[in-house]
Amino acid sequence: MIRPSLERMGLRLRDTVGRQLRELRYEPTAKRIRAVLNATTVVDSDRAVLVWEPRRVVPTYAVPEEDIAAEVTPEPARPVPAADAVGFALPDVTSMPVLDPRVPFSVHSAEGEAVAIRIDCERYALGFRPGDADLAGYVVLDFDGFDRWLEEDDEIVGHPHDPFQRIDVRRTSRRVQLMLGDTVLADSRRASMLFETMLPVRYYLPPEDVVAELQPSETKTYCAYKGEATYQSAVTPGGLLHDIAWRYDNPLVDASEVRGLVAFFDERIDLIVDGVARPRSLTPWS
Repeated sequence: MIRPSLERMGLRLRDTVGRQLRELRYEPTAKRIRAVLNATTVVDSDRAVLVWEPRRVVPTYAVPEEDIAAEVTPEPARPVPAADAVGFALPDVTSMPVLDPRVPFSVHSAEGEAVAIRIDCERYALGFRPGDADLAGYVVLDFDGFDRWLEEDDEIVGHPHDPFQRIDVRRTSRRVQLMLGDTVLADSRRASMLFETMLPVRYYLPPEDVVAELQPSETKTYCAYKGEATYQSAVTPGGLLHDIAWRYDNPLVDASEVRGLVAFFDERIDLIVDGVARPRSLTPWS
């Protein structure tokens, strides 16, 4: 009888993802991809690939250079921080600082050549010719540098979807309390739990279950999966908690079930579920 090796152990998938973050990753897509700059369709390709430079947690598109209807020239040298000097903690996934969308495209963690995609003397977007042989002839594109992106005939915002990431929303009757010290900010048995790959669970609550006074903020962010978020600050006895809460009033399809509900950054306050305090997560938003 052959006994299984005592050294053989199960593999947690999250750990596999963490190790892969060290590598330059890419994945072909069957979608037709177009990018618009200054009312001109500069990119039109059905040969695009999604690219993640090392330590990047969201992808961007790369296309063959011949699918770019603009001049691609070396980018003029300018000071940018070294990739090793920037990043944010995501300790449940990796010990490395990760590069999230707040880190500019111009910060590169792979070998290659920075380029500019020019339609005239004034308007241009940034690109990157990776040195990897598997991506030879491709130019990685700065998503934020273009005015509009289309996958087939649908506009996308924020960044391309990661085909290996998803969102699930589930309603719960568990008691969810959000507190700061002894101050109750929200108390609900009607929360919706939003599960997003590799991120902490978020609890979205009906506005009427929020106890704290919330003041609107001018801050807005865009999520590729959920849409535009508007932010609110909570009034507490100790002062204003700036941009502690957010909501999606016109969410994308994936997040339609949390329309108009309020979520809080529980990295910065206390989350209690059914009477049990949850440890504060350490994320880029801590």
